[in-house]
Parts: sequence; structure tokens; C-alpha cells
Amino acid sequence: MFNAEKVKNECVQWIRDFFENNGKGCNAVVGISGGKDSSIVAALCVEALGKDRVIGVLMPCGEQHDIDMAKLLVDTLGIRHYIINIKDAVDGLSKNIPFELSEQSRTNLPPRIRMSTLYAVSQSNNGRVANTCNLSEDWVGYSTRYGDAAGDFSPCSNLTVDEMKQIGRLIGLPDVLVDKVPIDGLCGKTDEDNLGFTYAELDRYIRTGEIEDQDKKARIDRMHKMNLFKLQLMPAFDPKL
Repeated sequence: MFNAEKVKNECVQWIRDFFENNGKGCNAVVGISGGKDSSIVAALCVEALGKDRVIGVLMPCGEQHDIDMAKLLVDTLGIRHYIINIKDAVDGLSKNIPFELSEQSRTNLPPRIRMSTLYAVSQSNNGRVANTCNLSEDWVGYSTRYGDAAGDFSPCSNLTVDEMKQIGRLIGLPDVLVDKVPIDGLCGKTDEDNLGFTYAELDRYIRTGEIEDQDKKARIDRMHKMNLFKLQLMPAFDPKL
């Protein structure tokens, strides 16, 4: 049985220990999308470090229809924040690449530019970049390598979507942030539409191994195997000198 209060308290202490050992006095820099994951990670960092040591970065690409949710989060937490529109960077790079980008390249370019932006903010503000991924998304590779999958510390990458929501409610975030339906922001579909199964089905399978629909099981297993490389360090040749 998942004990949200126990895990939340342990995570808060883990964040404090990370900063004590890897940047005493540094600030946590969090990319704020308006979704539950970045909201919960930012709130955990505030509890661990105090709101004066947490910086939110909102990074729309042109117009972002749900940016009000991101603004609600930074206002609720009372943290310093910057709004940095990445559209010029995305467009500038895209038009200077001398060939037609693949659809997947176009999809992954904004997350990677956002991560570059977070590191620019972090290095100029004595920061450490928070990774905001959760276990469910990581399990099936629903992240961009060197984009949202990057960071200096990861408070929630071993927590499922359901567990994240329980912690979000416990720490008192607005329901609209905790229960907001995840949308990829590109094609207008929800994450679950794109994945082909629900997070509830995925979370149960991750934690118990149980799933009734064998087609969905096969799809999850295939996605997990294909995307394991995203969770591993870059392979490096060892010359055995």
C-alpha cells in the first residue's frame, strides 16, 4: 500500500541531501509546463529548500493555450519565475537546417531547446536543474532524450502517475493542476490517446505485473524494451589499459 505522506517526506529529505552534497546554497531550477509533474516537483523543492531557492521557468513555443496553469502554479507557490518564449530559437534552427526535418525531429526539437534554456538559466542563477519525469512515462519512453529526460536531480522518476497524484493532493496543490489531463501540446491528443492504454493500466502493470488486455501488455513490453536506452548512461568504450 502506497504511503504518500511517508514517501513525500522522504523525497523532501532526499532533495535537501542532494543540495547539501551537490550544490550547497544553490537554487532548484524547474521547467514549469502547467502539468502535474512539474507542479509537484516544484512544490517538493519549495518544501525542501524554501520558495526563495526555487526558480520556475515557463517556456511557451509561440502561443501556449494552457500557460495560465503554469502561471497558477508559480503564483500558488510564490516562487520567482521567468517566461522565455522559445519559438524564435526553434524556428531559427529549423530554417537553417539544410534539409526537411523528420516528424520526430520536429517533435523533439522544442523539448531539447527547453532543456538548453533551463541550463542557461541555471548556470546564471547558481542553480541545479530538476528533472520532472515520472516512472510511468519513463517506462514506455514517453520523454525526449536530452530534452525533458535530462536534469541534475530527479525527485519523481521512481513514482508512477497515480503515486504522483496522491502526493500532489497531499501537499495541497490545486486539483486543476494535479488532475489535469496530460496533452502532448503538439497534435491535440492526450498522452493516453497516443500511448494506446491508460496510465491506470500502466501503473498497475508496473507495480503488480497484472494486466487483462494482452495486446496492451505486448505494446507496453515492446515500448519498454525499445526505450530502455533512454534510462541508461551513454555507452563508452573501455580500452582496458
